[in-house]
Amino acid sequence: MPSTTALQELLSIMARLRNPDGGCPWDLEQTFATIAPYTIEEAYEVEDAIARNDMAALKDELGDLLLQVVFHARMAEEAGHFDFNDVARSIADKMIRRHPHVFGDVSADRPETVSTNWEAIKAAERAAKPAEPDGISPVLAGVSPGLPGMTRAVKLQNRAARVGFDWPDKAPVIDKIKEELEELEQEIASDGTDKIAEEYGDFLFVVANLGRHLKLDPEDVLRRANRKFENRFSKMESILQKSGKVLADCDLATMDVAWNLAKLAEKTK
Repeated sequence: MPSTTALQELLSIMARLRNPDGGCPWDLEQTFATIAPYTIEEAYEVEDAIARNDMAALKDELGDLLLQVVFHARMAEEAGHFDFNDVARSIADKMIRRHPHVFGDVSADRPETVSTNWEAIKAAERAAKPAEPDGISPVLAGVSPGLPGMTRAVKLQNRAARVGFDWPDKAPVIDKIKEELEELEQEIASDGTDKIAEEYGDFLFVVANLGRHLKLDPEDVLRRANRKFENRFSKMESILQKSGKVLADCDLATMDVAWNLAKLAEKTK
């Protein structure tokens, strides 16, 4: 099949890049740790292409993400741990195991039932694994420490919610945000340097929880806010340039006027 041929070519390219005899010096010096940040970055590039509904970019970004998988698998093969086929076999087995309604005799004709079965299978898989370090509760086991902070916060909160440890609605979450903000303000006022970071973390954790109750993904919402800031800041700079001003020479009051004009321009579109 053409797709198989293309994949084999990619695997061969990576093998050549990692070949000590004539390979690429940069690729040869990489490790799992040095490549990991690129893997995370490429996953976000995929998300961005999807958010922009840019199918051409999505094709390219999925290729970049696949390259990361191939790179990690190649390094693992060189170390004698596993190879790309083992990676593919592992996920294939997992998908068959987690879809007994498709590959077995379990009945599930609604998405909600599929999700319930999926979580039950995952729970059984977690129970069969070695115990988590440092006495981590089985309820929270398996939530990767490598996830972005807000995403991991939501996943931990979702796990806790499954056993009933959750607020009934968003109202008490908002009250808790106010409480945490007050505690943070107190530490800032008293210059409690050691506690400021802790209280700020508590505040962000509850803000992530509010996103859950609003059915919003905090990471996605923050990415959109970042894009809005980029666009508005760029528009502000353009407004200043058109009036003969240089951004670096402007005081905050001047920039604030241009910022408000940029906001107004958004509303009139």
